[in-house]
Amino acid sequence: MSGMLSNSLIMPAAVLAGLAFAVPRVLALLLPEGVKPLMLNALLSTVILFLLSTAFFVLLYIWQGVPISEIRQSGIAANIGFFGQRGLIAAIIWAPIMVLSVAALPRNWVEETW
Repeated sequence: MSGMLSNSLIMPAAVLAGLAFAVPRVLALLLPEGVKPLMLNALLSTVILFLLSTAFFVLLYIWQGVPISEIRQSGIAANIGFFGQRGLIAAIIWAPIMVLSVAALPRNWVEETW
């Protein structure tokens, strides 16, 4: 069972989906209610999820047995490009869930109306 989770897309997709749902909700606790803060929440959520998914892929590569020395050998610019590309590709998973999570936030507003 653990081999299936680590060698397939189930575990990474589930983690990214959970993050995509949780990040806008956590930011909503820190930002005020309103349309402009909601758009700021969407922007910040996008940036945070991109960075988290990029870091998640670095960790997945290390977990799958790629030595850190081999990752460092490529250089920082090559690694940013390589893992950044994977973070953008992962947006196929997290972006729709994040948009739905942000869109549902006005339902819980008390002071502002949509």
